Amino acid sequence: MNNKLFSVIVALLLVVFVGSNTLYIIKETERGVLLKFGKVVNDDLQPGLHIKAPLMHEVRKFDSRVLTLDARPERFLTVEKKGMIVDSFAKWRIEDVGKFYTATNGEEARAERLLAQRINEGLRNGFGDRSLQEVVSGERDQVMVNLTESLNKLTMTEYGISLVDVRIKRIDLPPQVSESVFNRMTTEREREAREHRSKGKEQAEVIRADADRQRTILEAEAYRDSELLRGEGDAKAAAIYANAYNKDPEFYSFMRSLTAYRETFNSKGDVMLVDPDSDFFRYLKNSDGKQK
Repeated sequence: MNNKLFSVIVALLLVVFVGSNTLYIIKETERGVLLKFGKVVNDDLQPGLHIKAPLMHEVRKFDSRVLTLDARPERFLTVEKKGMIVDSFAKWRIEDVGKFYTATNGEEARAERLLAQRINEGLRNGFGDRSLQEVVSGERDQVMVNLTESLNKLTMTEYGISLVDVRIKRIDLPPQVSESVFNRMTTEREREAREHRSKGKEQAEVIRADADRQRTILEAEAYRDSELLRGEGDAKAAAIYANAYNKDPEFYSFMRSLTAYRETFNSKGDVMLVDPDSDFFRYLKNSDGKQK
């Protein structure tokens, strides 16, 4: 009985050993190659369960997801020969597994070293053709796009790697360069401020002159209208006086005399020397105003 149990256990262990060395699984997030005595016989193993011959075949698996290469900060020179410290990173993925294995022996660290060298050369060439201002603010994104497109063709051809993107995390300037950059930026901002102030003053003068012109026009038009209204009023008043006088000249003369008396004798302290027989007192002597 013990011999039978031992035989079963040995058989099970043998089956497990053979199965573990015969069957293998490629996950959805993996890519793999099948080697026969070290030579690639299948360079694109699909996800799923596969069979291999023990001892003769070997399987190498690689991560098929997008990987990150965090490069070391490097010092580059611009077209003005000004140095800067650039910290960058790249996103990459294995596309051609057979070519990747052949070029790098399946080592991700080696692939990252090769990519870092290519990216370093690309950044050095890209920054070397541009000024410091263009690199810092103006054309940095365009440099990254051009570098990604050019390197992607190279890495696909040589390493079977797709370069998804290259980005700059930060750019640090040496102290002497930083000071000159800040001084230039300050000068530029002051120039822009002066330009904005001068434009503002110019616009203010234009607005003020236009307001003064409109005020003068409004005052002139108002004075013209007032004079026209005053003239029309005087004309109407004169017409009314003329009509009233023509209807009863004697009554009109009497009313004017009363107005003259009221205004003349308004103050008790006034003294006036007038000939009693003058025309001024005719309505005081006779109610009909006729001279006797």
